[in-house]
Amino acid sequence: MDEQRLLRYSRQILLPEIDIGGQQRLIESTVAVFGLGGLGSPVALYLAASGVGRLVLVDFDEVELSNLQRQIIHLTADLGRPKVASARDRLLALNPEIIVEAVPQRLADTALDELVQRVDLVVDCTDNFPTRFGLNAACWRARKPLVSGAAIRFEGQVSVYFPGQADSPCYRCLYDDGPGTTETCSQTGVVAPLLGIIGSVQALEVIKVLTGIGEPLKGRLLVLDGLRMEWRNLRFKRDENCPVCGPPRPE
Repeated sequence: MDEQRLLRYSRQILLPEIDIGGQQRLIESTVAVFGLGGLGSPVALYLAASGVGRLVLVDFDEVELSNLQRQIIHLTADLGRPKVASARDRLLALNPEIIVEAVPQRLADTALDELVQRVDLVVDCTDNFPTRFGLNAACWRARKPLVSGAAIRFEGQVSVYFPGQADSPCYRCLYDDGPGTTETCSQTGVVAPLLGIIGSVQALEVIKVLTGIGEPLKGRLLVLDGLRMEWRNLRFKRDENCPVCGPPRPE
């Protein structure tokens, strides 16, 4: 590691849990961030600042005026631009040493599987259940860790899933695809700083997983009530009947 990198990441390298070895693992890692909105903004900024070597940004949307209340990676001058392009510019301005790949489209099926297969970890910062279920299934097929966050109104949550580990549930174990799971921030609203809090927790979990330190939120759902500023840590187990991670069903 050269002198410039040692200086840039010095405060992180000082941590004995990370040290130079952990920082090098971050530099050599590739992370896909799905959704460059309220959650994806702090996630991408902190991962870039922390030195994750390659970030793959996936979002098909463009920057709108209503986004700027909470999507802090975008500026007023970015209105009308693809979110991934706006985010890429901001991340490279922050840390020109990293590589940022912009994917301005909705991915599904084979294209989604191919992208997930070539990264080390996926961060779900999307805002709808169909996309979340699709990411969960793709990560399970590829055996890639998934860090999932959500925020709405004054409430947020984070969990981490490890496909392939026998004791790890998946996102589908926690949520079914029945009615009542379609609320979005555009329908019910969300307070701006909440996204920063939840996104920062997601970024920290990514760093923990990539460097192998601490205890990730596996089998745990960390829930924040922002109005009371109370955290709850809810444990949940793998669903034996889960259609994604459960045993194969007979034909």
